[in-house]
Amino acid sequence: MGPLVVANWKMNGSEQLLQAVVQQVEGLIGPTGIKVVLALPAPYLSLTKGFDDTQIEWAGQNVHWLKSGAYTGEVSASMLLELGAGWSLVGHSERRQYCAETDEMVLEKTKACLALGLRPIVCVGENLQERQAGKALEVVCRQLLGVLKGVPRDLAPLIVVAYEPVWAIGTGEEASPEIAQEVHAALKRAARKEIDTVALRVLYGGSVNADNAAVLMSMPDVDGVLVGGASLDALGFRRLCEQVAGSV
Repeated sequence: MGPLVVANWKMNGSEQLLQAVVQQVEGLIGPTGIKVVLALPAPYLSLTKGFDDTQIEWAGQNVHWLKSGAYTGEVSASMLLELGAGWSLVGHSERRQYCAETDEMVLEKTKACLALGLRPIVCVGENLQERQAGKALEVVCRQLLGVLKGVPRDLAPLIVVAYEPVWAIGTGEEASPEIAQEVHAALKRAARKEIDTVALRVLYGGSVNADNAAVLMSMPDVDGVLVGGASLDALGFRRLCEQVAGSV
């Protein structure tokens, strides 16, 4: 499997940007072997039906664990699938911080995705205080195992994990490649110990850009990147994808 580039637009973007990004990135995917997934704001997912022939894949930024109900503003897994998404972010640090998402809620959302064949990208990461206290590996492995212990074992291989150190998201700070490698290796060890058949794919997310993508991808246990702000410029995102592709 080639490297995976997931772009999380958060509450940003436009129809014009979507068209520009698809135009810039589309031609890279087949020849290079990378996979590109765009996690769009829910209203823009309906626009993706206009790109039926693209190799780009689509993701929701959030998903509810129930099939339907009186939950204003929420989106179910079946709705994402109907809109053409094959993936969904689950448990992004901003959702944990601003929307009070717990490990238990992340598990239920992951199960809802897996039940319908939607591939979850489960986000884990420590905050600055936890890293300074030397608890980074403990925190991220707890978050991961809370999911792996609760999902059907035969569906666990569908899970992708994104390590996003909270202290490096949107701050301009970045974990060194060595920090990313240490955490990714620990997550993979924890996953194998829990389910020995799982070959966990782990993405790095935290101020990823075209200037640091290649060195991050040079680490043996970095399988791709989760990109935030750097995905909001079509040419810059293409350059980033080229850097990731060059690591293959």
